[in-house]
Amino acid sequence: MRCLDGGSALANRNNGMIDKTDMEQKAIRDARRFLAETLSELGLLAAFHDRAATDIDRIIEACVDGFQDSMQRQSATGDVPF
Repeated sequence: MRCLDGGSALANRNNGMIDKTDMEQKAIRDARRFLAETLSELGLLAAFHDRAATDIDRIIEACVDGFQDSMQRQSATGDVPF
């Protein structure tokens, strides 16, 4: 709830938009290496070789957003892990 309240207050101050913090931007950049390692292990790295960093960041953000959305939906329905 503390995170939700903080994010909500920030969005209200910025007309509904929340820019990534410096820490979030760095975390996304740092995650590129892990994504590249996984893609390499799966033999998929070549397909991403000529992609811009912003494209790779979008993939990482989509994964993080999907993960967070699922966790929030599960929590909202009472599916709390034991």
